[in-house]
Amino acid sequence: MKVLLINGSPRKNGNTFVALKEAADTLEKQGVETEIVQIGAKPIRGCIACGQCAARGLGRCVFDDDLCNRVVEKLDGADALIVGSPVYYGQPNGSVLSLIQRMFFSAGSKVQNKPAAAVCVCRRGGATAAFQTLNMPFQMMNMPVVSSQYWNIVYGRSEGEAALDTEGLQTMRTMANNMAWLLKKIHTGEPNLPEREPWQPMNFIR
Repeated sequence: MKVLLINGSPRKNGNTFVALKEAADTLEKQGVETEIVQIGAKPIRGCIACGQCAARGLGRCVFDDDLCNRVVEKLDGADALIVGSPVYYGQPNGSVLSLIQRMFFSAGSKVQNKPAAAVCVCRRGGATAAFQTLNMPFQMMNMPVVSSQYWNIVYGRSEGEAALDTEGLQTMRTMANNMAWLLKKIHTGEPNLPEREPWQPMNFIR
């Protein structure tokens, strides 16, 4: 079993990576292989609705000049998907939205029925709106959305600051354990429910 994680931040080792790495490490402990793909800082074109991917039966985007088709190829070997993004003006990074829209439109058969989860990272607000935006494509592609003990949101501004959000990181671990449990249930019929950590609340007004 393998989970593909997409870091939708242009910063390779920023707070979105901290959140995704916490999830990936937890999945690995559960015996699930992981791969984190960095979206990077290079441009990713948006879908122009040309329809050539469908008309030609390509199973990939007709444009092959950015990251999109390289991620599409990785979907073949992935059993689940986690997409993480920083929050820009209450929305996910535009580049990751372009990537997801082209991937799902041109190669939607590669994600059908695969569990998925969204992760959002912000300084203070807008994360719930961005989180909802990232989840909506999953629900259109028959992808079981993996939940956690809270919305999959981690807080942090400066690079690495997300590591201080104890509740946010616990939310990542809980989500990852839920995903591992669901994958095992699908692939092996594992009957046991995932173990729960004691809740670690963290209030920002003290």
